[in-house]
Amino acid sequence: MSKFGRKNKGGSPAISTASLPDIVFMLLFFFMVTTTMRTADLKVDNKIPYSTELKKLEKKSLVSYIYVGEPKKQFRALFGTEPRIQLNDQFAKVSDIEQFITSEREAREEAEVPQMTTSIKADAKVKMGIITEIKQALREVNALKINYSTKKQIRK
Repeated sequence: MSKFGRKNKGGSPAISTASLPDIVFMLLFFFMVTTTMRTADLKVDNKIPYSTELKKLEKKSLVSYIYVGEPKKQFRALFGTEPRIQLNDQFAKVSDIEQFITSEREAREEAEVPQMTTSIKADAKVKMGIITEIKQALREVNALKINYSTKKQIRK
């Protein structure tokens, strides 16, 4: 016989869940602080077109967005139904793009300016004439990195 007996007095102790609410609220607070919301309220209808060849942007913090489309219903009485340009939170003209790009460049560090990209988020129904005018204005300001925002087309 053995001198030492096995102690079989139950299983492992129960895990304490007293600190679980603290952990949940800490995670919730972390995600609330680190999440970025959309910086501009869209005032134009923007149904992005589909494409097959896409490339994802690497640094989204260096992207300036130009929205193009028909004004939303609440703005149509004031601005009509013709496609309009939206820079940040306000409607703009093609001539305002120069000032917009200049202010975006001034908000960045000098080393980041060559890496900046201008993304055109145009509605699928917008005519190419207004896009060409935007591209000409960007060319005059030497903002030559242009991105067209699209959605990936699902192939069947």
